[in-house]
Amino acid sequence: INTEYMGDLTRLPMLFIVGLGLGDERDITVKGLEAVRSADAVFLEAYTSMLCVGKERLEAFYGREVIVADREMCENDADRLMIEPALEKNIAFLVVGDPFGATTHTDLVVRAQARGVTVRTIHNASIMNAVGCCGLQLYSYGQTVSVVLFTEAWRPDSFYDKIKANAALGLHTLCLLDIKMKEISDANLARGKRIFEPPRFMRVHEALAQFEEVEAARGDGVLGPSTRVVGLARVGQDDQLIAAGTIAELRGLDLGAPLHSLVVVGHTHPLEDELLRSLSVDLATLPRVAEPAADAGAADGD
Repeated sequence: INTEYMGDLTRLPMLFIVGLGLGDERDITVKGLEAVRSADAVFLEAYTSMLCVGKERLEAFYGREVIVADREMCENDADRLMIEPALEKNIAFLVVGDPFGATTHTDLVVRAQARGVTVRTIHNASIMNAVGCCGLQLYSYGQTVSVVLFTEAWRPDSFYDKIKANAALGLHTLCLLDIKMKEISDANLARGKRIFEPPRFMRVHEALAQFEEVEAARGDGVLGPSTRVVGLARVGQDDQLIAAGTIAELRGLDLGAPLHSLVVVGHTHPLEDELLRSLSVDLATLPRVAEPAADAGAADGD
């Protein structure tokens, strides 16, 4: 199967999986824009990440209608809406960051190829390489971990073991913070109600609070108050922010609007230390996180 056809984008029916980068509608590559404009239908994956602009901005820049594809559409309707049509037409599937930044997109490629669809991937920047903006060298990172928002019933801490393993080797750890799009609460799920919660994006101070909880339970000193971390907010956007310090220093600070990522710092070269100091915002200029209201966390009503 031809997965990297390099000729006229309109010659063969195919499924394009197009990375959009991290900023706004202008971050698409020239090759990606050509693919979008050649497509008969354009879908925007909208649950593993997000851009800072709405689909209207994308449509105006691309000159094409953009169909927002949520988790349900991608998992249940991709065969009907994207894969089968790509046997006869050009279909573009747009992904924030790089196409292979999430296993969902890998699965789509495998399913499409199994049906005999020609797949072409057009890459772009993702947090996996753009994290270099903080000054830590990319080849000094170990395993990447995901940190999910804790609930009363689910408080997974497997990230701790991977951070510990990276730290033992002196390696940095990129922590991808949770994104919740069109989630149904446990209470509504139990009642059989398809009522979606508002989107929620984990922020650095929330991840650090969970680090403290897990460290208190594990006690290996991997994520203690003096552990060095780097908080990153809105990487690739005009108001990108980098905040370097210890867990204790960053724990109560508000880095602003999403999306956020976090790095647990391993052993550093003097050049990395110098870059961290020069690229980090002055922590004293950041606002403190507002204390939650007394009645926060009340149970869902009927």
